[in-house]
Amino acid sequence: MIDDGTGLLTIGELARATGLTVRTIRYWSDEGVLTPVTRSAGGYRLYDAESAARLELIRTLRELGLGLDSVREVLAGETTVAEVAAAHVIALDARIRSLKVTRAVLSTVARRGATAEEMTLMNKLARLSAAERRRIMEEFVEELFHGLDTADPDIRERMRTSALSLPDDPTPEQVDAWVELAELVQDPEFRAQMRQAAEFNAADRGHDTPAGASMWFFKRLVELVGPAREQGIAPESPEADRVLGDLLGNADRTAVLARMKASHNVRLARYRQLLAVLKETDAPAHEEDFAWVVAALQAQAGS
Repeated sequence: MIDDGTGLLTIGELARATGLTVRTIRYWSDEGVLTPVTRSAGGYRLYDAESAARLELIRTLRELGLGLDSVREVLAGETTVAEVAAAHVIALDARIRSLKVTRAVLSTVARRGATAEEMTLMNKLARLSAAERRRIMEEFVEELFHGLDTADPDIRERMRTSALSLPDDPTPEQVDAWVELAELVQDPEFRAQMRQAAEFNAADRGHDTPAGASMWFFKRLVELVGPAREQGIAPESPEADRVLGDLLGNADRTAVLARMKASHNVRLARYRQLLAVLKETDAPAHEEDFAWVVAALQAQAGS
């Protein structure tokens, strides 16, 4: 404290009183968050007890990670500490999510021994913002059903709700799944396959066809084919024709075969498996049931 009866402190004395460095206090003063009360005859900055209290608040806000602009707003009364803290929590949450994705990507790279090129691609896809990841999936679904007004609305809705993103705290397996899924849905060949399946679904439907009719067919398929497979009925056997009859009735089996081949193949099965990994649900079952029907129809067509 300078010995002039004013009770004012030099910057050095303020530094010793607060435990901060002279350099830090001078910088905050230069930035306008800690204005000196006055200056000495020699031009040195002088501070009072209120400046010391203000300095403690500045230090606390800075330790919480607030930038100087936010600190300045708090000190000027333009915003409250609570408001700034709430905004900072949102920013920290975003940073934490980003770090978790980075950790998951690095874990996947370490586990797989990925090349530099693979790591770059994985990191690029995994670090897309949530909005960008969702946009990729939503554009895929939009293209899938564009112009298909008679497509089963239940299937359309199931596809829309499956347009998900990478979880906030992904496992290495989910990073793998997201990267593969993002590449898959942006592949023109795969998009064409999915579009063909959607067109088959919409082809024989009218606007008055009940929603969920297509799902009913798949449910019926599982109910009939599962037991047949358990009984050891081979798709090329005569007994398979009875199962197909119960399932298809008088439907054109050639047309059904074309539809089944369009909507059930290795890549479409993989698409459903990747979605299951991201949603942390069981892998879709009954792929073997669908394959059995395809094989039975192909055997019949070849006989």
